[in-house]
Amino acid sequence: MSDFTVTRPYQSEYEIKRSRFVAVLGPVADGQTLETFLGALAKRHPQAHHLTYAWRIQTPQGLRERCFDAGEPSGTAGRPILAHLQGKRLINVCLAVIRYFGGIKLGAGGLARAYGQAARQVLEIADIQPHIAFKRLEARIGYSQFQDLARHLSPFGATIEKATYGAEVTVTIQVPEDQYQEVKRLLETP
Repeated sequence: MSDFTVTRPYQSEYEIKRSRFVAVLGPVADGQTLETFLGALAKRHPQAHHLTYAWRIQTPQGLRERCFDAGEPSGTAGRPILAHLQGKRLINVCLAVIRYFGGIKLGAGGLARAYGQAARQVLEIADIQPHIAFKRLEARIGYSQFQDLARHLSPFGATIEKATYGAEVTVTIQVPEDQYQEVKRLLETP
């Protein structure tokens, strides 16, 4: 089974018993982009009562996932959000649900359903794409080979990340994992 992801943020809102739930789904590649994503939401919603979330990130050491209830009763916020990410096999994403309390308590079951519904709604509007894992390939090539390199890489879905010029050109290329050997052979051909 393959995994899926999103390439841009999505937002939806859900209201129940005067409590407003703002769900935001966004791509995150690592701990730093996760912190940036959550920090931006906290700044955008300073009056919110709770900023709950769940995330799943593929790392070289394997899949990492976490959820956070943000002061809600244990298991009523982060866990339902994480369950939706797991069910959709989403990776390299964070789904945050910001709650503005409306004055009426929902109870533990009501909270879990509300957070789950908010997560479900944002996932319904998201353009979910298959996740493509990339590998870096570094090579030294001549200037004549470098001139047409981008055009030759395009059919493989590979892109030049960096080029350093010296006696030869040292290139760092982002290559879809399943195309790695093909691109490597392409670069070895004069």
